[in-house]
Amino acid sequence: MKLRTWIAFALTLLMSACASLPPQTARVQTHALADTANTRLGTTFAASEAAHPGDNAFHLLANGMDALIARVILSEAAERTLDLQYYIWHDDLTGREMAASIMRAADRGVRVRLLLDDLGTNADDQFLLALASHPNVQVRLFNPVSNRTFKKLGSAIEFFRVNRRMHNKALIADNQAAILGGRNIGDEYFGASSTVAFGDLDVLVHGPVVRDVSSAFDLYWNSDAAYPIDNLMRRHADPGALAGYRQKLDTYLLSEQSSPYVAQVRERYTKVIEAHDTAFSWGKATLLYDDPAKITRAPGDSEGHLMSQFKALDFEPAREMLIVSPYFVPRKEGVRWLQSMTSRGVRVTVLTNSLAATDVAAVHAGYQRYRKDMLEAGVRLYELKPVASSDADKTAKKTTFGSSKASLHAKTYVFDRKRIFIGSMNLDPRSVELNTEIGVYCESADAAEYVTDGIGTNIDRIAWRVELHDDGNGSKRMVWIDTDANGNTTELDSEPDVSALKRAGIWMLGILPIESQL
Repeated sequence: MKLRTWIAFALTLLMSACASLPPQTARVQTHALADTANTRLGTTFAASEAAHPGDNAFHLLANGMDALIARVILSEAAERTLDLQYYIWHDDLTGREMAASIMRAADRGVRVRLLLDDLGTNADDQFLLALASHPNVQVRLFNPVSNRTFKKLGSAIEFFRVNRRMHNKALIADNQAAILGGRNIGDEYFGASSTVAFGDLDVLVHGPVVRDVSSAFDLYWNSDAAYPIDNLMRRHADPGALAGYRQKLDTYLLSEQSSPYVAQVRERYTKVIEAHDTAFSWGKATLLYDDPAKITRAPGDSEGHLMSQFKALDFEPAREMLIVSPYFVPRKEGVRWLQSMTSRGVRVTVLTNSLAATDVAAVHAGYQRYRKDMLEAGVRLYELKPVASSDADKTAKKTTFGSSKASLHAKTYVFDRKRIFIGSMNLDPRSVELNTEIGVYCESADAAEYVTDGIGTNIDRIAWRVELHDDGNGSKRMVWIDTDANGNTTELDSEPDVSALKRAGIWMLGILPIESQL
């Protein structure tokens, strides 16, 4: 036993000694191009922006297919630059379609800069090397694990550094249009998965705020934590690697051309292109984002934090506030903040995932600790059902793409039906203190009402209302109110649609000291 322990200890020391991040001295800084007004996108938006001086245009992307199509359209329209920053990028149908789209852009001469979180994406280094061998493509990984051969073991050894991640999601075309929001790149975000269907929200923007998005991207791209893939691997791709990847990509996408999902996206894409009338609302916009150096500071240090910027806006909802956060751990400070609003008559509604719908059970364990306190503070609390689609949508999913479990993924906050924040930030300790985030605060009643009305009309059908009821003995018990399509209600005494064993497991997770990591 002692021999095994010494061998393991020696291997750990060897890995620690051999694996270190390369110096950044040879890395070249690049920045967004400012002279893009004469591009296709620039000329397309010029007239409407001149008619709304100083304002920005917002188009909400609630539908997964539309969110994918918007990204493809911007990628295909780009003439000078295409910048992409993502936490997750899956090697699946939609991930490969997006990869093919940015490859086509690079082939047209567009400069492509791809910044990925190393652990979130967990992409194949050989593929990234091949992609970066294209003369118009640059690939960087944010806060990467040093040891690329034994990456999982290396991430455990370097836990305290690599535990800090880049959770941002942004796509910018020609410094003229951008998409921000909750979606990563993968089938579950765009309605193509038969396993889970994430309810999510992005916003397509054009106007002055896009230049701010580009500045934020540049800050991350040129930060000390962003490593070019070839520098990180200490070599370039093998000759022919890019051609080999292209062949595999083309073969796969060709084999999917007759799939129901691709057929529907193609039909929807054609209608969007022919319509030429994407509806935009207009208003002021403020980009909020964490300083990438956040990952080097202590979790309690709020310097450069998105949340600090949010507080600096110095606004208070007067009538109502809607919080949509899939991973919601308010902590005591958050509960006090919610209570400060309900005590002065603000109607606060929270929509988050139920235990049956969540894809991160540990976060639910942290959330349930504050559930009763929020209810006692007067918060209207809803938990998403795992089958939240309309009857028509559910039929389509079951017959076309398989049966998908609904799960909330949007991170959206609406204030007085006039202002709305859309971005990557959950209201949990990990988003607030550990990871980096980005989002846009839009002063647009049209956009705010679109979300508030859309959720408010359906919330009792798509989610369980959580309430405190008298138990007859002078105490309160928690209940879940289930409302069917006909408006009939049923009162449930325990977390719906989960086993007693799973509830017990969540209770055990809840007593562990892991809240700061949630």
